Amino acid sequence: MNVGDRVRLLTGTEEGIVTRVLDSELVEVAIDNDFTIPVLQRELVLVAAEEGQAFRRPSPEPARPAATGSKKNKPLGGQPKAQRPGAPAPASPAGRPQPAGPSAAMPPRPAGATPPPPAAKGLYLALVHQAPELLALHLLNNTEAEVVFTYGEERLGKYRALATGQLKAKAASAPLAHLHLKDFEQWPAVVFQLLSFKLNADTAYDLLTKRQSFKASTFYTSRRPAPVIGKEAYLFQLDERPAPALNPEKLAQAEAALDAAAEAAASPAPALNPKQANALQQALAGDKPLAVPAAIAPAPPKPAAALVAPPHEFDLHIEKLRPEGAEGLSNTAMLRLQLDAFEDALSRALATNMHEIIFIHGAGNGTLRKEIHRQLSRNKDIKFFEEAQKEKFGYGATLVRLK
Repeated sequence: MNVGDRVRLLTGTEEGIVTRVLDSELVEVAIDNDFTIPVLQRELVLVAAEEGQAFRRPSPEPARPAATGSKKNKPLGGQPKAQRPGAPAPASPAGRPQPAGPSAAMPPRPAGATPPPPAAKGLYLALVHQAPELLALHLLNNTEAEVVFTYGEERLGKYRALATGQLKAKAASAPLAHLHLKDFEQWPAVVFQLLSFKLNADTAYDLLTKRQSFKASTFYTSRRPAPVIGKEAYLFQLDERPAPALNPEKLAQAEAALDAAAEAAASPAPALNPKQANALQQALAGDKPLAVPAAIAPAPPKPAAALVAPPHEFDLHIEKLRPEGAEGLSNTAMLRLQLDAFEDALSRALATNMHEIIFIHGAGNGTLRKEIHRQLSRNKDIKFFEEAQKEKFGYGATLVRLK
């Protein structure tokens, strides 16, 4: 069962669209495109497009979902019949043909409005109406090259990878996600990683990473005809700045420059000029003391910094590591700061032959504790670790015994 499939509940007559896969057994389904509910996959059955045609119901991509027919397989009263092949599209109030399918949910443009220019070549994020309140998210490849991509979402500073795939030139992906307009303020930022390539091309390209968030001030003005799929969509270009080309000649020059620098570092000291050689010969003969030129005098070695052992109880709370607290830091940045401090303290404890150390990480949502335990379980220099003094710290500290 995939995102975008039309399904029916086994325990009722309701139909909807799968908008998100929550885990291996649970999916999110939009019922009548007005609200979403989590449903177990074993309680759903797929609705094929042929079923809608057989019972004269709209296909799975109408502006509104079709209602389930009665036992005589007749549509309910007032239910519009499916558009017959070859029949003209219904006319809009202004007398112009109204496009069928997802774009029919788009509000008509004002009379006399200047149509937007066609989209240029490039990679696009397109949000297409599947229903008045439901949008399907696609990746469009309007270039001559193929594209390998990953898709993920970022919520509250936490990233989650959701899809990966490959697009041919002039192709569109299947729906990667479904978003509800009523939840616009809670939409996640979407993150794409894009790598273009073309067989037998003489140029390679760098990986392009694009994070796209949505704001009402720019979202509703982004509506225009989408390339490749030929439908109206809310369109966002992902490669305004194309990935730089990796020229093989420049790569070879850079590699040669690095080799030359390495050879220069390994080469012997430069030869003395005649004046320096004469002075050295006189000194060796005993005629005059040796005066080493300042240019070739060896620099005194710098003393190594003394290694300081960490305290026995090392507090990883953000206010202990950063005097100004968590101001201006995202959740991801705070977690990275705490893990860096943990890794530094653990390496100093091992280097100074400490027998044990307690890391105070707090209970919280458990993210920092899980990451610390994951790293400790992979470290061969750790005898064991356990919860430290539950009567004092609760579940907010970990005792680590070192080899």
